[in-house]
Amino acid sequence: MVAKKSKVLEKKIFTDSEFLVKRIYQKSSKKKPIEDAGTYPYTRGIHPEMFRERFWTMRQYSGFGDAKLTNQRFKFMLEKGQTGLSMAFDLPTQIGYDSDSPQAEGEVGKVGVSITSIKDMMTAFDGIPLGKVSSSMTINSTASTLLAYYIVVGESQGFKSNELRGTTQNDILKEYIARNTYIYPPQPSMRLIGDMIEYCAEKVPSWYPVSISGYHMREAGCTATQEVAFTLANAIAYIQTCLDKGLKIDDFAPRLSFFFCCTIEFFEEVAKFRVARKVYAKIMKEMFHAKNSRSLQLKFHTQTSGESLTAQQPNNNIARVTIQTMAAVAGGTQSLHTNSRDEALALPTQESAKIALRTQQIVAHESGITKTADPLAGSYYLEELCDQIEDGVWNYLKKIQKMGGSVKAIEKGFFQSEIRQNAYRLKKEIDANERILVGVNKYS
Repeated sequence: MVAKKSKVLEKKIFTDSEFLVKRIYQKSSKKKPIEDAGTYPYTRGIHPEMFRERFWTMRQYSGFGDAKLTNQRFKFMLEKGQTGLSMAFDLPTQIGYDSDSPQAEGEVGKVGVSITSIKDMMTAFDGIPLGKVSSSMTINSTASTLLAYYIVVGESQGFKSNELRGTTQNDILKEYIARNTYIYPPQPSMRLIGDMIEYCAEKVPSWYPVSISGYHMREAGCTATQEVAFTLANAIAYIQTCLDKGLKIDDFAPRLSFFFCCTIEFFEEVAKFRVARKVYAKIMKEMFHAKNSRSLQLKFHTQTSGESLTAQQPNNNIARVTIQTMAAVAGGTQSLHTNSRDEALALPTQESAKIALRTQQIVAHESGITKTADPLAGSYYLEELCDQIEDGVWNYLKKIQKMGGSVKAIEKGFFQSEIRQNAYRLKKEIDANERILVGVNKYS
């Protein structure tokens, strides 16, 4: 008697990026080179020892109300063991309005701190020695102004600009794609970013003048493959802008950085990070002929997915963020922000922010995931996901280059259309209960 096929076996299962998932994975017929962490193309990590030697920077994103309140939150988080600062700005600051501007009414101090002067910046960092802590500023259109403020504050504390460490996001291309807090058209904005990269290379050499971001595109609805491809396409545009200014690739490329999202699709996210490092290294070596090994290394910050967190049963979000944290660490992130359980409801309370930080600390000290570099390498499932994502990334990059690069693709609406289509698919799956959100469409 022949046994009937199980309904489960007949059902096709896909990852978030719509890769068909097999029942079981076997050893691939592809012969892959066995590479070490810290060696080209850095698939397994940019450092030989990875977290055996030093943990990632625990950089919680903070900022609300006025500069004094933000200063208090910074100090609270540093006291709890945070190892880097990350500054959130309100919308008026992001698009260049003073807090007393009529256009800023109702938005001052919401979703970030209001900074309208050097005095505000001094208050925000009062009692925090800028030469001894690295700071990330999530600011784009007005990044050059906020960096100038930061340098002045550092100098007032007795630190020279070449002693300051940190990052300005300064990624205007993703603003046209996913966020819309831009001021100028693409071409003059690109010129300004090129000027800032040049200035930092000469005057603030330990600063990352741009953090090329896939995070906002992923939160808007793109797939893991699209996140890597679109981010690297934007990176190519920034690099070409700098080269067109007459800069040499190895003079500025070591200080380019990246920013990715980490969702709850654990294996796909780990694969995504590995592929991003590999493809970037090949772009830098083969397209731009970089010689300095640091120019080839993709250095990235990760934030867990805010879009994945729910207003319903918010304590469930602690579990979601923990899984995302494990994926970011297994994927080799250089710094990490873990979202708070109340992300979908409001700015985090001190208790929620502390739990989010403790999540990182528990993963770092107790999980064992940091005891070896690239702990999931060799998994048949993971390695096949890497192959699939890499193929998709290269296909997208070729398509975008044929359009004339990122700026042309943005003007044609290509990125926006691709993201919109996938976001619509995801929403339909949730509404049809094909994609389960615990506490939302099941177990409510």
